[in-house]
Amino acid sequence: MHFTANQGIQGNTFAVTGALGFVGSALCLELVRRGALQVRAFDLRPASPWSDDLKIHGVNIIQGDITCKKDVERALRGVDCVFHLAAYGLSGKEMLQVGRIDEVNINGTCHVLDACLEHGVRRLIYMSTYNVVFGGQEIVNGNEGLPYFPIDDHVDAYSRSKSIAERLVLKTNGRPLKDGKCFHTCAIRSCAIYGPGEERHFPRIVSLAKLGLLPFRVGKPSVKTDWIYVDNLVLALVLASMGLLDDTPGKGRGPIAAGQPYYVSDGYPVNSFEFVQPLLNSLGYEWPKFYMPVSKALLLGKFFAALYTILYPWLNRWWLPHPLMLPAEIYKVGISNYFSHLKAKEELGYIPMVSSKEGMAATISYWQERKRKSLDGPTIYAWLFSVVGMSMLFSAAFLPDVGPVPFFKAISLLFFRSIQVVRMVFLVAFLLHVGESIYAWFLARKVDPANSRGWFWQTFALGYFSLRFLLRRARSQ
Repeated sequence: MHFTANQGIQGNTFAVTGALGFVGSALCLELVRRGALQVRAFDLRPASPWSDDLKIHGVNIIQGDITCKKDVERALRGVDCVFHLAAYGLSGKEMLQVGRIDEVNINGTCHVLDACLEHGVRRLIYMSTYNVVFGGQEIVNGNEGLPYFPIDDHVDAYSRSKSIAERLVLKTNGRPLKDGKCFHTCAIRSCAIYGPGEERHFPRIVSLAKLGLLPFRVGKPSVKTDWIYVDNLVLALVLASMGLLDDTPGKGRGPIAAGQPYYVSDGYPVNSFEFVQPLLNSLGYEWPKFYMPVSKALLLGKFFAALYTILYPWLNRWWLPHPLMLPAEIYKVGISNYFSHLKAKEELGYIPMVSSKEGMAATISYWQERKRKSLDGPTIYAWLFSVVGMSMLFSAAFLPDVGPVPFFKAISLLFFRSIQVVRMVFLVAFLLHVGESIYAWFLARKVDPANSRGWFWQTFALGYFSLRFLLRRARSQ
């Protein structure tokens, strides 16, 4: 089925839940570009990196909680079509907050469905995930005929909740509305999303690589998974909305997409680590050379899951980093799971408009520019060497023999023979750090003024380990 460019969009009012996120904001702008009468961006956040651009283009931002029924009804009243993108628990620390995941992904979806039926919304497109059918078993070129993965066998709450929510959405398809017409729904099952500004996958990968915390790859090199560029996903969502129109040509027994799920991707399965390698290489970060079998990686993932469960009360604190990996994430990258988008092509006319090569090139350009504007620095090992080393020298030189201080003194004396020499070495090192940090501040005011204060403090802590990155930036300008 093929649709005209703006069919079902011009003159209609749309609501997008989770609209201040990476995909939601891109979708809102595309709907405006195609001539929507009004676009409502419903999100828990009052603002995001994309909110100013949305306001400039006339998008109506509505702050509200998807778990609050009144907020949802307020946002969806008078709407013709809803894109339900709001979700929680996709990756990192969020994956362990089971209560919040169910509240947002299941209860929030119920509120959206109830509001649609109450206010006569005609169309609902639900953004789902491959994980409703994938749970650690190999899937090669799968299709929509595969059964749901058993609810009780999911290793993470996000996948389980998305599976329940998708079933609710699709089962609600065809329900009669108060005006005698029908409510139509469908689901777009997405794989890992990427593109300039993506918030979930690449920032975490780049951060770990920058710190030197990507020591290995998981699974065999032959493992392949799907990725989808943001513009391709937005296209699939828009086409799905058209596929729910009652007046689509050749409808016969109703809208062609009604009650249907669709897999969408770039159509180019690839090993996830190989997919990300060009990005890390372009940023100058070390690429992991070793492979870890899935079985061993799962043991590490379960350790982090147990550790972060203990740390549950502090999961939302900024100072607690994301775990290195969790079991569900290991399955996604360590076991082949890719699907055909043939059904979406035949029924919706979906063809990826941006190739993986083009999408990665745009993403690399974005990250290179982002790196130029940010504070660069060494790996965590340099931090540990410098901070721990200076702390040990100070303790050995000036503190009384309490706690671990005698041990620090013994190590220091092994190298420097006397306390006087230890004190001299510490003072010289301290003065070098002060001088290097002052020089870094003056140099940064010329080559990176936005981060001059950061360069000062980082160089004060790390000395030349930090300064060499600033010198490299100065030489490149």
